[in-house]
Amino acid sequence: MDTALSLTTDMKIVLGLVSLTMLLFVFQRVRADLVALVVLVLLGLTGQVASEDVFNGFSSNAVISVIATMILGMGLDRTGALNRLAGWLLRRAHGVEQRLLLLTSAIAGLNSSFMQNPAAMALYLPVASRLASRTGMSLSQLLLPLGVAIVMGGSLTMVGTSPLILLNDLLVAANANLPSGVATLEPLNMFAPLPIGLALLATGLAYFHFFGNRQLREGNDSNVTPARTQSYFARVYGIEGDVYELTVTADSPLVGMTFGEAEALHDAPVLLALKSDNEAKLAPAADTRIWVGSVLGAMGTRQQVADFAQNQFLRMSTRLRNFGDLFNPARAGISEAVIPPTSKFIGKSANELQLRRQHGIRLLAVNRGKDEEVIRENVRDLPLRAGDMLVLHSFWQALSESSSRDFVVVTDFPKGEQRPHKFKIAMAIFAVTILIALSSRVPTSIALMTGVAGMLVCGVLKMDEAYSAINWKTVFLMACLIPLGWAMDSSGAAAWVAGHTIEQLPSGLPVWVIEIAVAILTTAFSLVISHVGATIVVVPLAINLALAAGGDPTAFALIVALSASNNFMTQSNPVLSMITGPAGYNPRELWRVGAPLSLTYTLVVVAMVNLLF
Repeated sequence: MDTALSLTTDMKIVLGLVSLTMLLFVFQRVRADLVALVVLVLLGLTGQVASEDVFNGFSSNAVISVIATMILGMGLDRTGALNRLAGWLLRRAHGVEQRLLLLTSAIAGLNSSFMQNPAAMALYLPVASRLASRTGMSLSQLLLPLGVAIVMGGSLTMVGTSPLILLNDLLVAANANLPSGVATLEPLNMFAPLPIGLALLATGLAYFHFFGNRQLREGNDSNVTPARTQSYFARVYGIEGDVYELTVTADSPLVGMTFGEAEALHDAPVLLALKSDNEAKLAPAADTRIWVGSVLGAMGTRQQVADFAQNQFLRMSTRLRNFGDLFNPARAGISEAVIPPTSKFIGKSANELQLRRQHGIRLLAVNRGKDEEVIRENVRDLPLRAGDMLVLHSFWQALSESSSRDFVVVTDFPKGEQRPHKFKIAMAIFAVTILIALSSRVPTSIALMTGVAGMLVCGVLKMDEAYSAINWKTVFLMACLIPLGWAMDSSGAAAWVAGHTIEQLPSGLPVWVIEIAVAILTTAFSLVISHVGATIVVVPLAINLALAAGGDPTAFALIVALSASNNFMTQSNPVLSMITGPAGYNPRELWRVGAPLSLTYTLVVVAMVNLLF
C-alpha cells in the first residue's frame, strides 16, 4: 500500500469535518443530533458525498435494524415478559444473593443480544428494583453488574449494539475504495461475534463475582425513584411483604362473610383480590361474598399471612396460580395520589365514593397533616381532606382512566396498556424472527422488520406505540453520521491517516499491538463522540491500517465495533446514564470499578478476535 499518499483538498475538508464533529461533541453546547445534521449538510454542500447519496443513511440497513430492535423490545415489554422473568429468577436463586446477581446479570446479558442496550436496561430497571426490594440487596450492588452484563451481552450478535449493526454497512461501503488485488470484504453473519460475546459476558460476570461487587458495598441508593416504589411504601407507610394466595376451606369462618367483613378482622393482612365463581377481581366490592373454594389475594409479611391462614383455616400458597396476571407489576401496583382543594372527594369516605366498585381502586392508607400522620385503621370510612395523600392499589389502566381533578396521581406508573395475554404470541413471533435472521438468505433488517409487522398484525403492539418506541434522536444521529464514514473512505482521508500512522510506528511491530492501539483509540473516541460516531470515524481508518500493516481488515473493523461500546467509566454510555441516579453512583466510584474492567475488555476482545481470524 502506498503510504506516501499526498493530502488533497477533499481530505482536508473531511478531516476538518471530523475535527469539528469531535469538538462540538466534547463541549456539548449543541445537541448531538443537530451536530450530525449540520455535518451531513456540509458533506452535501462541499460535494464530499454525491447529492443523490447524502440522505441514503436514513434508508440504510443499519438504521432500519435499529428501529426494528427498538419496536421489538417494546413488544416484549408490553407483554410483561421480563416481570415474569423476575419471579423465575427469585425462585431459582433460593435467597442466595450472589447466585441471584449472577443469574440476573447472565439472563440480562443474553436478552441484550437481540435488543438495543438502553432498551434492555429500561426493561430490567423495574426487574432489578423488584429483586432489590424483595431480597434486601441494594440497587448499587445490582445495577452496575446488570448494566455491564447488558453492554457485554450486546456483542453476542450483530444486532445487539448500534456499532455492530453499523459494521456490515461500513464493510460493504469500504469495498468501493479497496486497492486492486485486495479481497472483497464480506458482511458478517448474525452470530459471527458469538464466541467473543460469550467470553466478554463471562469476564464481566467473573469480574463482579470475585472483585467488582466488593467495590460497590458503599453505594448509596437511599433516594426514592419510581422503580423502587415497593421499598418506599414499606418505609413510609409500613405497607410491606409479598402477595400470597389463600384458598377458603369448608371449615373456614370466612365462608359467607363479605369481603369487607374479612378485611375488618383484627389480624387480617391487606386483602387485595378475590377469585370466586372462576372470576378473579382486583379490589372487589366490599359486599362481595366469600364461599368455599374462593381464593383471596393477600399482601403482608410471610409470618402475618401464615398466621391469618392458620387462624381462619385457609390454604396458603406462595405461587400466584390464580392472580399471576392481576399482580403482574406491569399491570398493577401501589401508587400515591393527592386530594387537591377543588376535589369533590373532600368530606367523603372511600366507601361513599365507591372507589372499588366504580373505579377498581383499593385505598390502603392515608398520609395526613403536617406531622405526616399515617392512617391505616378503618381507612375506608375516613372522610377525606384537601391535601391528603392517598395510597392506592389498582390496575395501572384503571388509575390512568380514573385520575382527574379530584385526585392527582404523583407516582410514576406505566401509562401504556399492558397485554400479558399476548405473551405467547409475542415470543413465537420473536423466535420466528430470529430463525429468519439466522437463515442468512434474508438481510437482518428485513428479518427484524418481519417481526415488527407480525407484532403489529397480531395486536401485540399498536401502530402509534411502535412509533413511540423509536428513539428518533439515536436514529437521526446514526443516519446523519453514516455519510461521514463514507467520505472518510472515498476521499482517501482514512488511507492517508493510516499510511502516516504506520510510517511513525517502529518496523516489525506485531499486528496485535496495533490492534490494541486501535481498540484503545476507539474507546477514547467513544467517550467523546458517542459509540456510533466512534464506529463511523474509526472503521475506515482501521481497515486502511490493517491493509498497511498486513492484518485482516475485517478483524480490525470488528475490534473497532466492539471497542466502541467499551465505556464503563462515564455517563456518556447510555446504559450507565440510566442507572447512575437510581443506584447513587458517583464519578469516582464508576472510574474505580469501570477502568480495570475496560482494560480487561480490550484485552479479551483483541485475544478472541485473533483466535477467530
